[in-house]
Amino acid sequence: MANNDWKSRLGMVYSTNPDFKFETQEEEEVQTLDPKDQKLIVALDKKGRAGKQVTVVNGFVGSADDLESLGKSLKTKCGVGGSVKDGSILIQGDQRDKIVTILNNLGYTRAKRGN
Repeated sequence: MANNDWKSRLGMVYSTNPDFKFETQEEEEVQTLDPKDQKLIVALDKKGRAGKQVTVVNGFVGSADDLESLGKSLKTKCGVGGSVKDGSILIQGDQRDKIVTILNNLGYTRAKRGN
């Protein structure tokens, strides 16, 4: 019965066929590119954050686990808090220059400073 969870079928039309089996499409996990092939943009953002500045790292292509580990290492090396949301790494404060140098040292040679 665990395979027939009703929450995963929201928006589906009921079938009168008694042999009908609902199939979900599984999302493919994206292969993580090499650090030298990643094109990362490090920008500053303060929209929707009550005027507080947040450094955003966009452009990472790869799995969610690799993104989480990169975000954790950036937060640790900068000594500040942050999070990983919607494929972006958010670091508290204006840390653009520091993050670009850290990324370059980690092998992300195409990491560039945005605005």
